[in-house]
Amino acid sequence: MARNKVLVAGASGLVGQTAIRQFSHDLEWEVVGVSRRPPMAENERVSYVAVDLLDKEQCKKVFSQMSDVTHLVYAAVTENQDDLRGGWLDKEQMQRNLSMLQNLLEPLLSVAKNFQLMNLLQGGKRYGGHAGKGLDTVNRRELPRNQHDNFYFLQEDYMREQQIKSLQNGHEWHWTIQVPMLIIGDAVGSNLNAMLPLGVWGALKREAGLPLSYPGTGDQRPTQLIDSDLLAETMLWSATASGARDQIFNNTNGDVTSLVDLWPAIADELGMEVEPVEPVSLAEELPKHAEEWAKIVRKYDLVASEDLRAFIGASPTLTDGTLGFSRQSLSRSTPPAFGFSSTLALNQAGFHKWIDSENSVRKWFRRFQERRLLPPRA
Repeated sequence: MARNKVLVAGASGLVGQTAIRQFSHDLEWEVVGVSRRPPMAENERVSYVAVDLLDKEQCKKVFSQMSDVTHLVYAAVTENQDDLRGGWLDKEQMQRNLSMLQNLLEPLLSVAKNFQLMNLLQGGKRYGGHAGKGLDTVNRRELPRNQHDNFYFLQEDYMREQQIKSLQNGHEWHWTIQVPMLIIGDAVGSNLNAMLPLGVWGALKREAGLPLSYPGTGDQRPTQLIDSDLLAETMLWSATASGARDQIFNNTNGDVTSLVDLWPAIADELGMEVEPVEPVSLAEELPKHAEEWAKIVRKYDLVASEDLRAFIGASPTLTDGTLGFSRQSLSRSTPPAFGFSSTLALNQAGFHKWIDSENSVRKWFRRFQERRLLPPRA
């Protein structure tokens, strides 16, 4: 019989669905997934509840019935699909993200008397690069908070306040904040899955009989990836590890890479030859090929949606940023202050797993094909 019960908020998202897979593989855990959208794949060991976290009354009704929850993985987020990057700086959107957490946590804590730990998901925007506040140095968790408007900080401060309030009432619980870099996984309809648009672009090029040119600017822009399976393993570990209590952890695969370096591996998994650089803004170009994508879905009997927008969300905007484009489409962007994120604190706390980013990318492109989200390898 399971000893713990974890509630995963954002169960259909890039992190939530992998967290569900990870926890459900361990018989010590009973798992409940919460999301607005249905999950991509059902799991017989998981109970799913459809909840809009912006609906305060609905949340109160649902979460006030979950008195046996012991842990929370909070990976829910609302994004502006029409202006992904602009939404990160919008104060109203920040408030919506705070309200979502409040609507869940307050009724849950009022009844879950054996609640033990909350995993809160943040991201690289914690360090302020998206707001022009980034540090050209190593992002270490012990650095003072880089003050700027950020919903991460609103949620974090609220969570800390709730922890103190609970402690004053005789209930001690803890938290762990995960700060992943660019997350890669197999979620569909996600606004933050930067790899899936590259797979769609490759499928379109191959179907048209065209070579797979690298669509970025050609800049060797360094980046750090985090495999969503690896991130989920970290969450499972931190749920019970004493060294993870009330700690903030950067999370990466453990290496530094770039999409230019990874492009031959991506092309290989798609069964295509690498061709010279041909800069293309996927955020601008992919919508023009919605009909071609629908034909590909039908031709290869994919389970992917024929609606390209529904399939990839606003993620091409995120992909463009990784490819080196600015918000002004095909103009080269002025690289923001970039800080590599140190995972030393995570290692010192006791988590030592890593994955080579090329192997990680290959795994997910194979997963896209295995799940019939992309056509089979040529």
